[in-house]
Amino acid sequence: MQVAPAEIEAHLLTHPSVADCAVIPVPHDSAGEVPKAFVVKSATVCSETNEASIKRDIQKHVEEHKSRHKWLSGGVEFIDVIPKSPSGKILRRLLRDKERERRTKERARM
Repeated sequence: MQVAPAEIEAHLLTHPSVADCAVIPVPHDSAGEVPKAFVVKSATVCSETNEASIKRDIQKHVEEHKSRHKWLSGGVEFIDVIPKSPSGKILRRLLRDKERERRTKERARM
């Protein structure tokens, strides 16, 4: 990923459905790595709202304001809390490990 995750995170935080977020690079067959966002939904999001439509809306928000290589091609995943250090720094390593574990499990099922 040739873009700093903080740039995409700052833009995502301007979306009304996003309370907190973190962006990590994930492997991609043709592009090498693409951005994936982990998002904590804001309290204003209705629980009955379809998660797929919120994800698409968040992706569209990025696509309308950022160049193609910064789009969330790796997807959007909702989580309860973004892991942070006591000083408030996002612990992307934990998210990368979680994503690597999920991809390993998916490959094992195939």
